[in-house]
Amino acid sequence: MHTVAFIITLLVAVAHLGFFYLEAVLWAKPAGRRIFGMKKEEAEATKVLAMNQGFYNAGVAVLLAWAALAPNPPATVALLAFVVAMGVVGGVTAKGTILLLQALPAAVALLLWLV
Repeated sequence: MHTVAFIITLLVAVAHLGFFYLEAVLWAKPAGRRIFGMKKEEAEATKVLAMNQGFYNAGVAVLLAWAALAPNPPATVALLAFVVAMGVVGGVTAKGTILLLQALPAAVALLLWLV
């Protein structure tokens, strides 16, 4: 069970690196605008905010990978709980798919760490 929790945790970290790339690099580009359903003007106006959000996701990814690889189970559990909470906030306030892409995988990993 621990191995599965570890693998899913690393997958959550990798996903957050992907979120970083989407938000910090692709946001105002055609691919990013298509993914997020924005017009060019909207993307340009919010580009700095998205970059900030992207770097937060990169930080979460690095810390989560570190906690899992250390291994530091209490830090891993705390970070996964944080990811679940932020995924729920994002899913409720921004886009429902955040619940599936961010909160659900982290919740599965969190439950496996707690078992």
